[in-house]
Amino acid sequence: MPNFAMWGKALSVMPRISKADWDGLDLVSRWLIATRSAVIIMTFTSAAFAGVLAYKAGAFDGVLFALVTCGLCLAHATNNLINDLTDHWRGVDKDNYFRTQYGPQTVEDGFLSVRQLMTYAALTGLVALGIGFYLVFVSTRGEVTLLLLASGAFFVLFYTFPLKYIGMGEPAVLVVWGPLMVGGSYFVITGTWSNEVAIASLAYALGPTAVLFGKHTDKIEFDRKKGIRTLPVILGESLSRKLTVALLLAQYPVIASLVYSGFFHPVMLVAFGSMISLKRVFQVFSHPRPDSPPKDFPENVWPLWFVGVAFWFTRRYSGFFLLGLILDVVLSKV
Repeated sequence: MPNFAMWGKALSVMPRISKADWDGLDLVSRWLIATRSAVIIMTFTSAAFAGVLAYKAGAFDGVLFALVTCGLCLAHATNNLINDLTDHWRGVDKDNYFRTQYGPQTVEDGFLSVRQLMTYAALTGLVALGIGFYLVFVSTRGEVTLLLLASGAFFVLFYTFPLKYIGMGEPAVLVVWGPLMVGGSYFVITGTWSNEVAIASLAYALGPTAVLFGKHTDKIEFDRKKGIRTLPVILGESLSRKLTVALLLAQYPVIASLVYSGFFHPVMLVAFGSMISLKRVFQVFSHPRPDSPPKDFPENVWPLWFVGVAFWFTRRYSGFFLLGLILDVVLSKV
């Protein structure tokens, strides 16, 4: 029987459940938890960003928007499944205290066998690939869409290894959630590539990249011991903290430059209202990570520290950004 309450929970947070809870869930709930669907909202947002820009340009196609959004979300889900599978095979997630803080590791926790997880990944990936092939060979988008599909498949398959192991995971996220997803989705929907849209995508993609930087900064010592050379491992905590803040701040000049160029209406400057939340970011990132959580720190969150604040700020920034984008479109149609 469908557990609609769990569907909603899995789409908003990483549920902490036991094996007994898992055994009582329906297939959809299991898939949503296994794919860490709560973070797939970032992919949906990128596709929605492209859809709004396509609508503003007077070239919106609802069917193509639905297909590209579904395909991207399923590709992200596939990546998360492959991530867990790869880390299991490499022994990264065995007794991994950090990993348990952002959702069940379904193989390590005994929820799924390796074969079952491979089945989840294969079926999810095949549907995503099928949508991609339709957009390439049945729609009229052709060779550029094929290149975008191939690029997306590369990141799905190789983000966890080797890209994350050689300091390329963070740049990959910036490229994927920015020009590849937003610019690529805009092209699929409209049939036109726009350099301005690709640049505008950075106003959103810098946020998820900063969140990843925060998570990897929290995990520096753990990743170093496992031989995972993320950028924070390579750069060290002090520089990584400064760079994470710089990524969050960089979103504002991107918006300002696009307002100045006329791509965005001045109303987009409403996104600057999120700057009021920067105070907390500066307070946390100006100091090294503490050895233990403060007394008032939420339960079941530690050892995550920097990532929590980066995610908290990104959600607030995204709210202001979305408001500005909606007002921009409304005023452009007046």
